[in-house]
Amino acid sequence: MFGLFRQPPVLDTDLGQADLELRAARDRVVEGDWTAARDLLGRTGRDWELRGRRLSVLGAAAAWSPLWLDLWDSAVPGDPAVAILRADALADQAGEARGAKSARHTSQEQFREFHRLSALAAEASRRAVALNPEDPYPWATRMNTMFADGRRQRGEFLQAVGEAVRRDPFNFEAHLTAVSFLCEKWYGSHEEMFAAARGPAAAAPAGSSVVMLPLLAHFEYALREFGFESRSQSLPAKMAYFRRPEVYREVNDCAMKWCAAGTPRMVGRGVTLRHWLALANFLAGRDPAGTKVLLREIGPYLGSTAAYGYFWMEQSEGFHAVWKWAG
Repeated sequence: MFGLFRQPPVLDTDLGQADLELRAARDRVVEGDWTAARDLLGRTGRDWELRGRRLSVLGAAAAWSPLWLDLWDSAVPGDPAVAILRADALADQAGEARGAKSARHTSQEQFREFHRLSALAAEASRRAVALNPEDPYPWATRMNTMFADGRRQRGEFLQAVGEAVRRDPFNFEAHLTAVSFLCEKWYGSHEEMFAAARGPAAAAPAGSSVVMLPLLAHFEYALREFGFESRSQSLPAKMAYFRRPEVYREVNDCAMKWCAAGTPRMVGRGVTLRHWLALANFLAGRDPAGTKVLLREIGPYLGSTAAYGYFWMEQSEGFHAVWKWAG
């Protein structure tokens, strides 16, 4: 009875999610203390997934509050980290300029600005690659700049994937971007998308974040096949897809492999992947008790979880639906 009066958490949409160390450093840099970013990245070392996530959040901050990055560049000319953050900031601005709507609902002005900023981001990413020869993340940024002209740059994109995974075979950002680029709504097909997700997922060791990429492929497939424009109105058809035995079996197999090495950490991509699994369970109507555990671990940290937007018009609406279902 008392469960009827439970209220969902007040959602925290900070991009840093549960990485409180990252959030604190980001807050300091936007106030002008660029050393907080330098020190944070120094402590992150060669943990490529964590480094990539932290660079992404700092790059988003630099997109809209660049003064601290300019100060860093003045104090340490040619710092390789600054080159990555400049490229990421431009790529983030390009994405914001285009928006998240389908092509038919995107204006020509938005497309022009998307192309202009993507070209600038591509130029900056080439410098970042040159200054960070061992780091896979600048290659992932380079890949992101190609969404503006992917049909012409498909060969270059695949080359960039190869360079990223040569440095880190199971690099989450690189493989995630490949799944997105090769999905049908961008520059590939369902078959290419699932191959890009399933290949690294099968090859990766237990506990690796990339083992969860087939969930994203299933989200993309359901979005494309069962109502791209209608979203929540087509939710029953999308749920029916996730309730197919072979789909849920793959979701469950991915989740078991992800957790086989112990409870996955919360930083890096840990929160996002918990959201993915909770969403997949909801769509399949399976394991509400396990989903409740996931939601307890997630807490209020929604961040920006784009997958909810594949099924509802607002990410928060999707999270609340899953939360209420889990009970």
